[in-house]
Amino acid sequence: MKQHNNINTSEWTLDYPPLFAWFEYGLSHVAQHFDKEMLVVQNLNYTSPATVLFQRLSVIVTDMVFIYAVKECCRSVREEKGSKDLLGHPFFILAALLLWNFGLLIVDHIHFQYNGFLFGILLLSVARHLQGRHLEGALLFAVLLNLKHIYLYIAPAYGIFLLRSYCFTEDNTDGSVRWSSFSPLRLVALGSIVISVCALSFGPFIAMGQLPQVLSRLFPFKRGLCHAYWAPNVWALYNMVDKALSVLGVRLKLLDVTKLPKASMTGGLVQEFQHSILPSVSPSITLICTLLSIMVMLSIWRRPRGTRGFLRCLVVCALGSFMFGWHVHEKAILMAILPFSILAVESREDAGIFLMLTTTGHYSLFPLLFTAAELPIKVLLMLLFTLYSFTSLKKLFRWVNFHVKVDFGWY
Repeated sequence: MKQHNNINTSEWTLDYPPLFAWFEYGLSHVAQHFDKEMLVVQNLNYTSPATVLFQRLSVIVTDMVFIYAVKECCRSVREEKGSKDLLGHPFFILAALLLWNFGLLIVDHIHFQYNGFLFGILLLSVARHLQGRHLEGALLFAVLLNLKHIYLYIAPAYGIFLLRSYCFTEDNTDGSVRWSSFSPLRLVALGSIVISVCALSFGPFIAMGQLPQVLSRLFPFKRGLCHAYWAPNVWALYNMVDKALSVLGVRLKLLDVTKLPKASMTGGLVQEFQHSILPSVSPSITLICTLLSIMVMLSIWRRPRGTRGFLRCLVVCALGSFMFGWHVHEKAILMAILPFSILAVESREDAGIFLMLTTTGHYSLFPLLFTAAELPIKVLLMLLFTLYSFTSLKKLFRWVNFHVKVDFGWY
């Protein structure tokens, strides 16, 4: 929200990077033809049929980016010629798993946060790396970070992969890095891309001396350890144990209920919370835990394993950040599920993990649709997607030796 004389126009802080503001500025030029009142900053919680219509249409139109990205990802699956069963093709199954993803459907078309558009840029970036077009992939990811900084979760995978597999052009016979193959020009090219995008995004705020305010809004650490809807991660369990111990302590008259913290763990607003029994967790602790959980990604430095190795480490970074990050949004699980779909159609083992991850991950999104009327809709949609995922992948790997030749890039 805009700020005048240090007074917020809303209780919610703006937590999107500057490039997303340009995206919304472009949308506003179309929105004024639907209902100008929705553009008045002071109209908090404003709604109208025209406003809802615009929001729905804008999501549908921007989802074209996601559809194009899915098409490009499907091109990365190599197949033998002569296969006649279209429904059994890995690229068809991948397209269905991505386009019909249950989690993205209920998240993006309920909240109107344009997650399909953003995930489309992510998948397009991944596709460009799978196609060997690394500079394009780096540019797309740099743009994505400046549209929504939640994708910082997977930035380490991008950084290590590009440094190891793009800036170093050759390996030794044992797969280790050949230090003499380092290309300064490639490093400069990558650095120029990142710096240019960030300068375009943050440059005006740096010039006006407003960068500290922007950063404080992008990283509102006082919002609390957990999001309003608890992501099913380590800290949700930690909170549950703390709550159980406090209740038990009160019932056993070991604790004075009047002295227990009153603040909510998950309100989402800017506030501070202290645990009642267990030690309170700080943002720095969550950062350390997250970094430790994704240390396995260093394997792509020792043995790059091609672009599939990069994709695996991307998923590890997404899952590690989801499990240990600060104030994790429940929808962040999609950052692992969507890219993992590519691996799921290429490996029987990955398919099994994918099915387990999607089933539990999608179920954790159920609180987003909380009315009685929405219950049968979300249950039916999830059952259909889950049933298709299980049957299609089982059928695929029943005849995988005959229909598809997979290049894992690491054998």
